[in-house]
Amino acid sequence: MTADLSQIVKAYDVRGVVPDQWDETLAELFGAAFVRVTEADAIVIGHDMRPSSPGLSDAFARGAARLGADVTLIGLCSTDQLYFASGSLGLPGAMFTASHNPAQYNGIKMCRAGAAPVGQDTGLAQIRELAEEWSGTGAPEAAATPGTVTRQDTLADYASYLRSLVDLTAIRPLKVVVDAGNGMGGHTVPTVFDGLPLDVVPMYFELDGTFPNHEANPLDPKNIVDLQARVRAEGADLGLAFDGDADRCFVVDERGEPVSPSAITALVAARELAKTPGGTIIHNLITSWSVPEVVREQGGEPVRTRVGHSFIKEEMAKTGAIFGGEHSAHYYFKDFWNADTGMLAALHVLAALGGQDGTLSDLVSVYDRYAASGEINSTVVDQAASAAKVRAAYASGDVTLDDLDGLTVTSEDWWFNLRASNTEPLLRLNVEARDAATMAKIRDEVLALVRSTD
Repeated sequence: MTADLSQIVKAYDVRGVVPDQWDETLAELFGAAFVRVTEADAIVIGHDMRPSSPGLSDAFARGAARLGADVTLIGLCSTDQLYFASGSLGLPGAMFTASHNPAQYNGIKMCRAGAAPVGQDTGLAQIRELAEEWSGTGAPEAAATPGTVTRQDTLADYASYLRSLVDLTAIRPLKVVVDAGNGMGGHTVPTVFDGLPLDVVPMYFELDGTFPNHEANPLDPKNIVDLQARVRAEGADLGLAFDGDADRCFVVDERGEPVSPSAITALVAARELAKTPGGTIIHNLITSWSVPEVVREQGGEPVRTRVGHSFIKEEMAKTGAIFGGEHSAHYYFKDFWNADTGMLAALHVLAALGGQDGTLSDLVSVYDRYAASGEINSTVVDQAASAAKVRAAYASGDVTLDDLDGLTVTSEDWWFNLRASNTEPLLRLNVEARDAATMAKIRDEVLALVRSTD
C-alpha cells in the first residue's frame, strides 16, 4: 500500500515521530529519492545525537548507494557542520535531526551541493512523490554499480573554517557560560572555542537525545532559565544557548537578560557591512524595525523576506546578500554558502564584545530600540477564519496591510504579524511598538480577536 507522507514532509524538511510516522525503511526510500531528484553521484550525510539518528542515517545511505551514489558519512555533527561539509566538498547533503523537537521525533534537512536548500519548490515535493510511489511498489531498481560508503571526520576543518571568517586575535579574556541543551553544541563548542581566551563554563554538554534537563529550544523562555541563573552566579560576561542541532544560537547578557535575536542580527549586519560596504542584508518580516534602520545607517541595503530558511537562502542567492538574520536566531552568511550557522554568529558576538571594554548590555543597547512581544502562539481550529477576523478589524484604520507571510499590519507607531504554523494548528503573533504600553495594547487587542470563540 502506498504511504501518505504529507504529515511528515513539511515546507522545507522531513519531520515526524519515529517509528510511528516513519522508520528506517522509509529513510532508505528517501535516500534513493534524494539521489534520483538531485541526480547526485556522491552525497554527504550527518546526524545528531538522537537515539534513532544513526540507524536512520545509515538507512538513507543504503538507499543512496543502491542508486549508485558514493556516500560520505560524517557522523555526529551540528546542522551547520553538515552545511560546511556540503559546501566544502561540493556535495548534496542530508542532516538527520529534529532540531528542538522532543526525543521521539526525527527528521531530515536536505540540501544540494554548496548547501543550496531543498524545499517544497526545489525538490522536496518530488522526493516525497518518489518515496510514496516506491513505498507501494518496493525499492527502486538498483544501479548496475552501487555506490561506496565511507566515513570522514569534518569537525576540525569546520572549526578552522569558522575561525577564519572572524578576527578573534585581539579579544580580551571573557567568561562565557554555554548551555548546549544536551545537543550538538556539546560536540562542536569545545573544538571551535579551543585556544581562544575564553573561560568556558559548560552546561549540559553531554550528548543525550532524550533531553533530560530541558528542551533544546532556547527561544522558549523556560529553557534558558538555568543559563540565566548560571551567568549571574558565575559573574560571566555573557551566556550562549544552542538548540538541539546547534544551528541556532541564543544570547544572554552579563545580567542574565535575553538579547533579542533582532539586536544580534543588527550587530552582525553592522560588522559584515564594515567588511563589505554597501552590501545587501536580508531580514525576515518579524525582525525588529531596528534591523533595516541599522542596515541603512551603515550604508547597506535591507531586503525583507518571508520566515523560513529556504526562503532566506533563496533571497540571499538572488540578491547576492552578505548576511541574513531571522528573529528565531537563525543567522545566514554569504561566506558560509548562504547557510545558517549560529556558531559563526556567536563568534561575531565574542569578537565584538571582546574587542572593547564595555558590557554586552551596553554594546547591544544601540541595536535594541523598540518594545517587542516576542512570538505568542494561539491554538486555533480555523486559522483562516481567525486571521480574517483580525484583518477585518484593522482594515479600515490608518495602517498598511500586506500578505508576504501571513498578515502584517503596520502603523506609524507599531506593527504586528499574524501567520499560521506550517506544522501545527497555531497562529503565531509578533508585535512591536515604539513603547511598551502601545505594544501591550495592540498585543492584547489582537490576541482577544484570535482567541475569541464567537
